[in-house]
Parts: sequence; C-alpha cells; structure tokens
Amino acid sequence: MAGHAGTAPEAGALPGPLVGVEWLVERLALPWMVVLDASVGAHRATGRCVPGALRFDIDGAMSDHAVPLPHTMPGAEQFTAGMRALGVDGGDTVVVYDTAGIYSAARAWWMLRAMGFDRVAVLDGGLPAWEAAGLPVEDREPGTAKLGTAERAGDFTARPRLGMFAGAEDVAEALGDARSAVLDARSRERYAGSAPEPRPGLRGGHMPGSVNLPFGEIQRDGLMLPADELRAAFAASAGSRGRLVVSCGSGVTACVLALGAELAGYREVSVYDGSWGEWGLPSDRPVVTGRVPAGDDGA
Repeated sequence: MAGHAGTAPEAGALPGPLVGVEWLVERLALPWMVVLDASVGAHRATGRCVPGALRFDIDGAMSDHAVPLPHTMPGAEQFTAGMRALGVDGGDTVVVYDTAGIYSAARAWWMLRAMGFDRVAVLDGGLPAWEAAGLPVEDREPGTAKLGTAERAGDFTARPRLGMFAGAEDVAEALGDARSAVLDARSRERYAGSAPEPRPGLRGGHMPGSVNLPFGEIQRDGLMLPADELRAAFAASAGSRGRLVVSCGSGVTACVLALGAELAGYREVSVYDGSWGEWGLPSDRPVVTGRVPAGDDGA
C-alpha cells in the first residue's frame, strides 16, 4: 500500500496499477511524483491539465516513426531519451492519465512497464474524473520538462523486458494455441466488419479464432470495472485460457485490456503492437467477418 511522504522507499509506493484521484491529489506536490498526460489525437488539445502534468507524446517522440505503422513502440535508446528530456528520474513515481477517461493512458503505462519501470499507475477516470471531483486544473497544455529540471536531463534508463509486446508471428501462433486467447479491443462493429476502419487501406473484420472484448465494456462511467467484474468479463471471453494476447486498431486501446487483465489477476499478457493497423493490411494473413456466436470462442 502507499506510504507517507518521506525518504523511505515506501514514500513512492503505489497501491497497484490503478490509482484514484484521491490518492493522487494527496501526493501531487511531492518531489518524486510525476504526472504524465498521454492523450492522443483529438483528445490532446483541451487547453487544461492536471497541475504540473507533462506531455507523454505517443503521437510524437514516444513512437517509432521509422516504422510505417501507427503508434509503434520505440526502442530503448529513443524511449530513454524521451523520458530524460521530460526530466524523469529512475526513482520517481509516475501516474499517467488522458483527457478521454481511460483510453491512451494505459498505453503509456504498458510502455513504461515494458521498459522495466514498475513505479507507474493509471489514473482511474483520467482528467474527467479529476474535474468531476472538483479538483484544480491548469489552463495550459501539458509541459515538456519536470519543474526544476529545465537545465538537466532526468536519469531514467530503459531496461526492456521480453514478451510484453507481440509481433504478427506471435499472434498467429497464439491463435493456434489452446492455452492462449487473442482478444480484440475494437468495437463490435469493426470486429464484425460491418463498420469501416478509420484508417484507409485496411480490410474489415477480424482474425479467425480471436474474441471481441471492446475496451469500453470493461469500464463503467469512465472508470475501470471492479476486479470481480473484470474477472467475469475476461472469463467470458477467454474461458480457462491463461495466456492473453490483446489487440486493437493501433496498439493503444489494447493496453486498456492489458490493464484490465492485470487487475483481474492475469500474469501472461502481451500487446500486439502492430494490431489491426498491421494485420488488416492487404496480405495473406487470414481475415473473417461477421459476429462470433456466443460460446463459440474456443474456450
């Protein structure tokens, strides 16, 4: 559990991968607390932020733009440089949020975990929950450097962990593995192929053998469901399969499923980084359309 301010290691301890606004507001002014706004796309330009928040730029420096796919995980060198430029130190505690609620913040959380940093949590409900609680905001866009670090870089160092991101071949293998479930976080209409993909050139439909679990269905009123309801939702989708590979459109909202899976007690979870932005391209990778009948999920 979280400790009190001080010099002991417990000072920056987190209660888990998800924290509420009450937890954060009590610690916001402490020197080891870093708040990152990980909003993407149209959710970025709100003109207000949690006090002291910095921009974790998934649309910019925190993606690998040398790869022709959206929101690709950068390598360790690029990630380290981005975090140091923000002034983040290895001993800091990080809380990430977005302005949509829980949408892209989980992506930043997963990226930090994948780079070996565990002192990170997602703010439940994001900026909407913060404002609904009557807490103060700053009328500006998130900053680019932690206070007091304008003339020095942070000492954050990425230490990549294997297995937290999956490639297309890993997904193909998981689709044929009786111990694994591939969960698709896109809407039911996009999964079925009855609604167009927002990115041009992609086929509609889903991977044969995958199961649809829209990321919004593991939330209620902008907050993550309680752990028992999350366990029920994942059990209904994955059955008894204990290894999960999660996918979406570009690897962002798949991380909401990864967050939900961790809260539900799963310990073998991978995010398909290319997601439908890769699998849905014209290729010989199999795609099917239509809804999966209830109970026909391979469980």
